[in-house]
Amino acid sequence: MKTSRRSFLKSAAALSVAATSPAVLTRAATGTAGVKTGRELKADVLIIGGSLGGIAAALAAARMGRTVILTEETEWIGGQATTQGVPLDEHPWIEDFGRTRSYAAFRTGVREFYRRHYPLTAAARADRYLNPGAAWVTALAYEPRVGLAVLNEMLAPHLSAGRIVILTRHQPVAVAMTGDYAKAVTVLDTHTGARRILSAPYILDATELGELLELGRIEHVVGAESQAETGEPNALEGPANPRDQMGFTHCLAMDHLPGEEHVIEKPRDYDFWRKAVSAHSGRPKLPVNDLFGHERDYFGRTVAPKSYMACPWNFRRFLCRTNFEPGAFPSDITTPIWGQNEYHDGVLCGTSAAERRRHMDGARQLSLSLLYWLQTEAPDPATGRSGFPGLRPRGDVFGTADGLAQYPYIRESARIRAELTVVETMFRNDRAATRHGPVKFPDSIGVGGYRIDIHKPVRKGTGGMTESNHGKHWCQQIPLGALIPVRVENLLPACKNLGVTSVVNGAFRLHPNEWNIGEAAGALAAYCLRRNLRPRQVRNTPAQLADFQAELVRQGVELDWPAGHRETARSYYSHHNIELKDIDAFYFGEASRLK
Repeated sequence: MKTSRRSFLKSAAALSVAATSPAVLTRAATGTAGVKTGRELKADVLIIGGSLGGIAAALAAARMGRTVILTEETEWIGGQATTQGVPLDEHPWIEDFGRTRSYAAFRTGVREFYRRHYPLTAAARADRYLNPGAAWVTALAYEPRVGLAVLNEMLAPHLSAGRIVILTRHQPVAVAMTGDYAKAVTVLDTHTGARRILSAPYILDATELGELLELGRIEHVVGAESQAETGEPNALEGPANPRDQMGFTHCLAMDHLPGEEHVIEKPRDYDFWRKAVSAHSGRPKLPVNDLFGHERDYFGRTVAPKSYMACPWNFRRFLCRTNFEPGAFPSDITTPIWGQNEYHDGVLCGTSAAERRRHMDGARQLSLSLLYWLQTEAPDPATGRSGFPGLRPRGDVFGTADGLAQYPYIRESARIRAELTVVETMFRNDRAATRHGPVKFPDSIGVGGYRIDIHKPVRKGTGGMTESNHGKHWCQQIPLGALIPVRVENLLPACKNLGVTSVVNGAFRLHPNEWNIGEAAGALAAYCLRRNLRPRQVRNTPAQLADFQAELVRQGVELDWPAGHRETARSYYSHHNIELKDIDAFYFGEASRLK
C-alpha cells in the first residue's frame, strides 16, 4: 500500500504523541499475561476510576502479585492530583508522618523529577522541602503533567510485567450483579464507541462520584444527612437532603505575559456570571482583589520588600519561576481554585446524565468567565487600569486546548452504606466522650489529619462551616468497617465513596486520605484472594484482622498517629495561619530563601 507524504507525517506525529501518552502505553499492554484480551477482559482485581485512590489501589494489589485492570474516563490517570489540577491538600505533619510510604514516595518523586529535569537554582535544588510552585496553601505544588509522569513511573514496572492494564477514555455504563456479588462492569470507550465487559473476583469503585454504587444499585448515601440520623452538630437540623452537596470547581491554568494580548473570546455565560452573587459572601461572585498583591497581601497586610507576598496569584501556583534559573520561564503558572469559580448552581451526584453534563458545562463557563473578567475588568493597582490582557490560558498544562482541566475538581461523592459509618462525633474534642482523644478504631487501616473543610453555601445566620469548626476535631484513624458495604461482598470503595457522612467527607476527601483509602482497598482485595476470605470476614475475625493489618504495616501504612501526637486536625494553611499566627513561617521553598 502506498503511503502519501501527508499520511506519513500524520503517522509520525501520532507516534511522537504516543511516546509520552499513558493511554497508548497502557493499551499496548492489553495483550500481556494474566489478562484475557478482546471484548471481555478479566483480571484478579478490577478498578473502575483512575483517581488518586484508584492508582494507590492498583499499586497495592500489584505489589501483592495480583493482576489489575484499571479504567479511567479521561486521557490521564491521577484524578485530583493531575486531571483536576489540585495541588496537594495536606495536614501540616505530612513531611514526617501521617501518610503511607507509597504516598510519601509519590511526593518525593515529584521533587526528584524537578531536580532531574528542570533548571532549578542551586538553592532550590538543595532545598529538602522544594515547593516548585511556592504556593501558600500547600507544601508541594507542581504542574499536573509532572504528577502524571511520576505516577506513570511508579506504575511502569507493573505495566511491563503485565500485572496492570490501564484503559483510558473508558467510562462505566453498567454493573452486572448476581445477588450480593458484583460480577462485571461494562465500560464504553468514549473515543471509538466500543463497549467492553470487564470482570474480576473483586471490583473497586475508584470513580470520583461513586458511579458504580448507583449503576449496581448498591446501598449508598448522596448529599447531607440529618442530625436525627447521625447526631452530628454540623448535620442538617431538618431532614436529610440529597441535593445538599459540596460545590465543585473546574480548574484552569494560566500564566501572565505583560504587554501581550491573550484575551479569550467572551464566554457564552459571561453576562450571567458577572451579575451572579457569591453563595459565601453575598457579594458579586467574580471580582478578585489585587490579583498579584501589588498593594496588600491576601490578609490585608503591607509586606516588606523581598518578603513573600501571599496573594491570589500564588495561592495554588503550579510553578514559581524564581525557583528556576533566570530566563528559564517567562512567567509563573498558576490555577485559580477560589470561591470565585466554585460552582454551586447544581450538583453531580444522584442526578441524570443530562443534568450532570449541564452543570459540568456550567462550571466550565464559570471558570472561563472568571478568566475573561481577570483579563478585561480586574483592577490593576500598579497601573490604575482595568484588566490583565497578558493572562494566557495554558491548556497544555492539562493536555487540553482551552486552558481548562480535563475533569472538574470533585469534593463530594456518593458514599456506601457501610458496616461502620464514620460520624463527626467520633473525633470532636468538645464532647465528653472524646474530650481527651478521638474514638480508637481496632480495625484501623490508616490515618487522616486534615480539618473538616466544607465547601457549601453559608447557612443563614451562621459563618462558614470550615472556619467556625476550626480546632474542634482530633486527627483521625480510617476504619476498615468504612470500606465494607452492608450487603455486597466483593465491591469496595477506593476513593471518596467510603462509609463516612457528608460532614466527615470534608476531612477524608483530601489527597493523602484518598491515597490511603485506595491503597487499603487494593491490599484488602489481594489479601482476600490470597486467603479465600470475604472482606467482612477479615474485619470480623480477630486473627485475620490482625494479619491483614500487619500486611498493611509491612507495606508502609500507618495505622495510628505517633505516641504523644494529640493534635487537632488542621490543614497546612490553617496550621500556620491560624494556629501559629505567623504567615511567613510556613513557606517552604521560595519564601524561606527570599527572607
